[in-house]
Amino acid sequence: MSDTVQINPDIIPEELVEAIHPDAKWYVVHTYSGYENKVKANIEKIVETRGLHDVIIQIVVPEQEMLEMKNGQKKVVKRKIYPGYVLLKMVMNEDTWFVIRNTRGVTSFVGPASKPVPLTDEEIIAMGVEVPDFELDLNVDETVRVIAGPFESSIGHVREVNHHKKTVTIALSVFGRETQVELDYHVLQRM
Repeated sequence: MSDTVQINPDIIPEELVEAIHPDAKWYVVHTYSGYENKVKANIEKIVETRGLHDVIIQIVVPEQEMLEMKNGQKKVVKRKIYPGYVLLKMVMNEDTWFVIRNTRGVTSFVGPASKPVPLTDEEIIAMGVEVPDFELDLNVDETVRVIAGPFESSIGHVREVNHHKKTVTIALSVFGRETQVELDYHVLQRM
């Protein structure tokens, strides 16, 4: 009988996963171009068959929806944000390294000499992989700084706070004109 804890990330909340495995960090693996989803499926299958839920917690292929015009029609398509890469939240040890490194479609871990280097908290937030769950206590007309994304380092004034969506509408100066932009809590910092 195994005394290994099995974790189903769809059922167990993130904070409990952190408590069970504080050593779990985000790593990036390089894949053959166009094989990202296949690599994700292969890793999920290996995790399931070998019972590695407790050490390989989450597998992500970051995508974003984009509006595209085709034949005069608007169409929403999903595009990979980082083509050729898959992100893994896992506990790094010799066994997990070997399993991931030898998964069909994986070429290497990202890091010097293919030695895995975990992502920093700032990189994880900037990439939108994992968003910290917190409340931002802002009021209308307060000044904020954007700390990530395309408007990074911009300073603006709060126009509206939406606690339900966890977004803030701020007024920024873009090309000399005031422009209102809706941003997530986690990319703002109170001045």
